[in-house]
Amino acid sequence: MIYVLFIIGFILLIKGADFLVEGASSIAKSYNIPELTIGLTIISFGTSMPELIVNILASFDGSSELAIGNVLGSNIANVLLILGVTAMIRPLPIQKSIYFTEIPISLVAILLMGFLANADLFVEVKGLTLSRIDGIILLIFFAIFMIYIYVVSQQKDSKDSGNGAEAPIAILPKSRSIFYISVGIAALFIGGKWVVSGAFEIALLFGLSETFIGLTVVAVGTSLPELVTSAIAARKGQADMAVGNVIGSNIFNIFWILGLSATIRPLPFYVISNLDILMVVFSSTLMVFAVIIGKRPVIGRFAGLVFVLTYIAYLSYLVMRG
Repeated sequence: MIYVLFIIGFILLIKGADFLVEGASSIAKSYNIPELTIGLTIISFGTSMPELIVNILASFDGSSELAIGNVLGSNIANVLLILGVTAMIRPLPIQKSIYFTEIPISLVAILLMGFLANADLFVEVKGLTLSRIDGIILLIFFAIFMIYIYVVSQQKDSKDSGNGAEAPIAILPKSRSIFYISVGIAALFIGGKWVVSGAFEIALLFGLSETFIGLTVVAVGTSLPELVTSAIAARKGQADMAVGNVIGSNIFNIFWILGLSATIRPLPFYVISNLDILMVVFSSTLMVFAVIIGKRPVIGRFAGLVFVLTYIAYLSYLVMRG
């Protein structure tokens, strides 16, 4: 039954995020909020909701290894697996702002998180910890990032208004929108609870660490919304949406999700997780190299294959690590 609820939990997480995004986007659109702004905020929040719910519940349950492993594993899967698969479906042209601004911000996020976890500046207990103050610092950086998104979206909205490039957002009756939001939140909560409980039981049953489960099964499962969103965007030729969704999700995961999780409850940090932090840095750096070594700024099918093979090699290392 644990395995059944574990799988159903992932399905509820994915569908819950879909319902929440559809309902919230409809309400936002009914108040004439530009679609680009909706995409950069509500949709980004929506695709990161599974990670958020899993981490909040893991924090309350004291499963710190699962919380940190989920975020690091999701960020690695987002770049190597999701962008890799997406690029193999269709090569992804990359705008300069992506590798001059968004990727550097994502690198700052993971390096800041690594510094705070290892520096042990604001705690008096023994051992490395992401303290509540560390979490608040990450949330402050998240607020700065949201201000940046708002400013950029306003500039782009004024330039791109009326170009019809974005897929239209359906305006639903408000009662249906509220129903979708309510069902989405309920599905996210129940699904997250079952995933966290299932992951903990599976780890105990097979003698695996919570970190391993978080970095692999839970990370891939909670990244499925980003995978579906990016794959569909790539098939439609919307490369900016595909890449922006992945990079934006990585920034959200560190600043928002890990920041909120640590603020709720300090998260003990284990030195072995530094290798996973280095893997996040390596995957982002690999993405930059894939763009700059070619004749034009694009992540091609061969680079996508390299990303996926690198991810498989990383999973093999995790299995050996246990």
